[in-house]
Amino acid sequence: MKQSTLSEVKSAVTPRATLLVIGVVALQLLFVVSYVGALHEPRLKDVAFGVVAPPAAAGQTVQRLDELPGSPLDPRALPDEAAARKQIENRDIDGALVVRPDGATDTLLVASGSGRTLTVALDALTGEVLGAQGRTARVVDVAPASSQDFNGLSSFYLVVGLCVGGYLCASILAISAGARPANPTRAATRLGTMLLVALAGGLGGAIIVGPVLGALPGSVWALWGLGALIVFAVGAATLALQGLFGVIGIGLAILLVVILGNPSAGGAFPAPMLPPFWEAIGPALPPGAGTWAARSITYFDGNSMTSSLLVLSAWAVAGVAVTMLAAVLRQRRAAEPDSPREAS
Repeated sequence: MKQSTLSEVKSAVTPRATLLVIGVVALQLLFVVSYVGALHEPRLKDVAFGVVAPPAAAGQTVQRLDELPGSPLDPRALPDEAAARKQIENRDIDGALVVRPDGATDTLLVASGSGRTLTVALDALTGEVLGAQGRTARVVDVAPASSQDFNGLSSFYLVVGLCVGGYLCASILAISAGARPANPTRAATRLGTMLLVALAGGLGGAIIVGPVLGALPGSVWALWGLGALIVFAVGAATLALQGLFGVIGIGLAILLVVILGNPSAGGAFPAPMLPPFWEAIGPALPPGAGTWAARSITYFDGNSMTSSLLVLSAWAVAGVAVTMLAAVLRQRRAAEPDSPREAS
């Protein structure tokens, strides 16, 4: 009896299962490394920052801010407060200091719609700098986050949910009849199904965060379109990875979207507060591009969305192309007389 049980255990622990378990452990450790590495010590670094001051003092103020230890700000002189507000609304800068030479209180312009954490950090930094000069700053929020959008995080959570739906749905579609698409027809069917799921998921997400919960005040139609693009981009990319690598593609999708994408998305901490590696990769991954675009729709009248939409579109187009190409190549290999037939 014991020998039979031992034999069953040995037969269950196949080399394939062993490799998959090792892969899961690796993903687990990478998850810890990525999230803790990105979020354990947030600090300002080269934040785009405007300075409005009289001509005689503007250059000196910019230089003083530029020489702060650790280079937290990337300051530039602006002609007036209206220009500073316009650049914040266009998402060209993250904040601005308007110097009031006729008094001891200056004005700090911020946009909590980009993430309240960044607003708090800029307030603390400028308060410290001005305090050393015996001055203070009055904070003015140019693009305030909704009172029902705690810390400006609802956009990020919306995008995370949409991304999860994208790769989970694609994974289910692919493994339901084999980890690799058997032929172009099956691949096209899965992509078509993914499109329908994206439209439904995008609409549902927009309705939930808008009319149902009132968390985000942006256009439901715009959020629907963005949500559908996010779900389809992630789903198509996941199908492509599975078409190339089989079930391992699911792990690669999790690596890109969850392990690398979520902590670098600018959700918990906006991009200027992330370490260089995560700040660099965030805009190129679906969670980062989606979070930026969702915040633009919600709080910045859709400004500065082009690059994010191009990134998401590139993921979608590349996912479709690679999925179909992998299916065509697999069909050709299966049709070769000397090649072994793959199970469908």
